[in-house]
Amino acid sequence: MSTPEKNITCLNLSLPPVPISAGSYVPVHRAGDLLFVSGQIARREGKVLHPGRVGESVSIEQAREAARQCALQVLAILRSEIGTLDRIGSIVRVEGFVAASPLFLDHPKVLDAASDIFSAVFGDRGRHARFAVGAPSLPLGACVEIAVIAKVAAD
Repeated sequence: MSTPEKNITCLNLSLPPVPISAGSYVPVHRAGDLLFVSGQIARREGKVLHPGRVGESVSIEQAREAARQCALQVLAILRSEIGTLDRIGSIVRVEGFVAASPLFLDHPKVLDAASDIFSAVFGDRGRHARFAVGAPSLPLGACVEIAVIAKVAAD
């Protein structure tokens, strides 16, 4: 039987270091069996990945890459909080924001890239509710920001 941790390896995914909060908040807050992961903007080596607005200076594929990176950062945070992704009972909800031109209408396609990561890693436990909305700008010029609510499995 495959586990989320085994799936990470099989999918050749590499989780980044846990991002440091950029303000007066924590990366994750636990309330009972729920984990609320703060909004993640895609970063690599300390730099924002593909800054700008989708439909202007950022392509949809670049935005999808940023969404995948956000998902990997979420996984790194979840693992650091509870020790292993195998203890995640489900991804409950993904909240996604896409910095986009007013004419850009494919916000769900951008966020699908993150949703696909969660489904690949967790299988049916990765299926979730979601919203994907456009925004004129996001922190530090990011093109995508994702927050997640996850449920810890009962012991």
